[in-house]
Amino acid sequence: MPTLYTAERCPYAARVRIVLTEKGLGYDAVEVDLDDRPAWLYDKNPLGKVPVYEEEGGFVLPESLVIAEYLDERYPEPALWPADPAERALGRLWLDRFDDRLGRAYYAVRRGDDGARAELEAKLEALDGALSVQPYLSGREYGLADAGYVPWLLRAQERLEVELDSHPSLEDWVDRLCARPAIAAERELVAAL
Repeated sequence: MPTLYTAERCPYAARVRIVLTEKGLGYDAVEVDLDDRPAWLYDKNPLGKVPVYEEEGGFVLPESLVIAEYLDERYPEPALWPADPAERALGRLWLDRFDDRLGRAYYAVRRGDDGARAELEAKLEALDGALSVQPYLSGREYGLADAGYVPWLLRAQERLEVELDSHPSLEDWVDRLCARPAIAAERELVAAL
């Protein structure tokens, strides 16, 4: 059985937990204390970050997006990229631009930076606009782009007291995603942190 080196509080690790659950793949979870990272973690990922996915036989893969793509290719059913090549490309673009579209603003709020709440609000407004014209980030179908963003939205709601009611399309998207067992489980995990 593969091993996932993870941290419950880490949204990057959440991406991989969601994908593994969506694929119905079992794994052994090894919780890593991000405040006191063990030396062995650097042997698996020189950056000392989670997630790290390790298969029997010694194949080790760090980085959430790389792991998610690998799992989707290695275990093609259910597919987590839309069948349409244009929608797959748009999904990959969302993930490639994650830091600009959400990540930096989220972490600025966590740090308490001046003006960070307004910046995050602008990013949420842009996400709301995108989701007002299509049901999922890559278009008509749920996929890796959605799984790649939702961990931050769940944490923003639960831990940063971000309200989505002024962003109805974004709020509806989060609610629809939380109807999926993999994301409902992540929401429960975040609520328990």
